[in-house]
Amino acid sequence: MKKGLKLFVAVLSINLFYTCSVKQNDSIDPLPSWNEGKSKQSIIDFVNDVSNENSPNYIKPEDRIATFDNDGTLWSEQPYYFQLQFALDRVKVLAPEHHEWNDDPLFKAVLENDIKTVLSFGEHGLLELVMNTHSGMTTEEFSQIVKEWINTARHPKTNKLYKEMVYQPMLELLDYLRANGFKTYIVSGGGIDFMRPWTEEVYGIPAEQVIGSSGKVKFEMREGQPILVKLPELNFIDDKEGKPVGIHQFIGKRPIAAFGNSDGDLQMLQWTAAGEGERFCLIVHHTDAKREWAYDRISHIGKLDIALDEAIEKGWTIVDMKNDWEKIYP
Repeated sequence: MKKGLKLFVAVLSINLFYTCSVKQNDSIDPLPSWNEGKSKQSIIDFVNDVSNENSPNYIKPEDRIATFDNDGTLWSEQPYYFQLQFALDRVKVLAPEHHEWNDDPLFKAVLENDIKTVLSFGEHGLLELVMNTHSGMTTEEFSQIVKEWINTARHPKTNKLYKEMVYQPMLELLDYLRANGFKTYIVSGGGIDFMRPWTEEVYGIPAEQVIGSSGKVKFEMREGQPILVKLPELNFIDDKEGKPVGIHQFIGKRPIAAFGNSDGDLQMLQWTAAGEGERFCLIVHHTDAKREWAYDRISHIGKLDIALDEAIEKGWTIVDMKNDWEKIYP
């Protein structure tokens, strides 16, 4: 009888512990850096809806694809894209090997820290900088250069490492989606080879789930070893209309959720919203000049104009960074 009583008490204790643990886990806020409000609730409602097998909007885990823009959506992008800063830094490192750059107005502006003139060259100038600083080496060599830069370079305003200027609320969102059976992808206009070396460490997104703009590479044999060499030739621009194309080519499935912050993400959001069944589209609206930056319709970086109008018209979730986020950076 004593043994039976002990067994009963032991089993009862285990059951009570399990019950308390479940209740405690159920009460944990999955998005603690998000203030209570419409944006946060819309995310939770969507995730609960598509992951509940008893819901008419249930979606199988293998189809729970979520795509995220990077610049301005997962990390900051002002006063200009961080990959541009990487390219500017690389110009200065490589300058001793390229004396001809001293007579080139674009490269001369970089070496003189004249960013205003650099930006005046527009997309063509930025592309020229990238092609000249991201090629002429193996893919492994470039990856190592990126890793060293991302772990040492600091932002001029915050003095944070660039990899520390990721948004804490979005990190929580990525974790929350993955905990509920989603597969998360980056679909960015940024360079695929620039992002892949560090996205798993920073976002928990492995290299094979990163889609971005790319230059051409060439296979070579050097001293009996096979290598891939980066060429100064454009291969694919993963921006605007290119984003749905990249999703089709690399993922092969239409996302059920998409997250962006600018007009460059509009086509990805439209492509996602047009799918059958429950869909979720979210735009990060930069409204916090004190903790980050405030910009939208007239910004030279991350312009949000047409996409903002469509988000309002279609009822997409618009995150007001100032009011919806309790904190910005980790």
